[in-house]
Amino acid sequence: MGLTLDYADGQTPLEDDEKEGLLIPVIATRSELDEFEQLNIEQAVQWTLGRSFKPDTIFTEAFIRTVHKRMFADVWAWAGGFRNSNKNIGIDKWQIPSQLKYLLDDTCFWYENNTYPPDEMALRFKHRLVSIHCFPNGNGRHSRLMADIVIEKIYRQPVFTWGAAQRLSLNDTRAAYLRALKAADTGNYDLLIRFARS
Repeated sequence: MGLTLDYADGQTPLEDDEKEGLLIPVIATRSELDEFEQLNIEQAVQWTLGRSFKPDTIFTEAFIRTVHKRMFADVWAWAGGFRNSNKNIGIDKWQIPSQLKYLLDDTCFWYENNTYPPDEMALRFKHRLVSIHCFPNGNGRHSRLMADIVIEKIYRQPVFTWGAAQRLSLNDTRAAYLRALKAADTGNYDLLIRFARS
């Protein structure tokens, strides 16, 4: 019996060889997978607490990979590794290293030159990161944690709430998040900033 997954709007389907990277063979459904991934993600968040990370650490490929690995290594063998397949969203798999380098260089420039207010800078970084879609899965959750790390560790601001204060259903929260991302795709970050702080 293999892993059978239903995908919500905006979720990235896994290829069969990516599913073979599942480290917990008893997982068979989306809800079981979500539960185990959430436990792993909570461990990654705990790892960030009480640590100080400088911009020259955060804005590196190594750190991007490390955070993803810490979030998913208990569940997926490929955690922290760039995807080897093209997806329904994201750039071509071969462009990932170069596009990530451009993003990291741009973000360092934004930080050094105070190009954007802290929330906007963190969310522009998050948006570009999720648009690249570095990993087979978990890109949205990874990019949100990266934005939290940027806003908390670099700017000493509270982490984002990502719509939690609105007390919406999971489906409505996801729909609001996807609307905010689509607006950011057009260069309008207002919805994403409001959503992240709501």
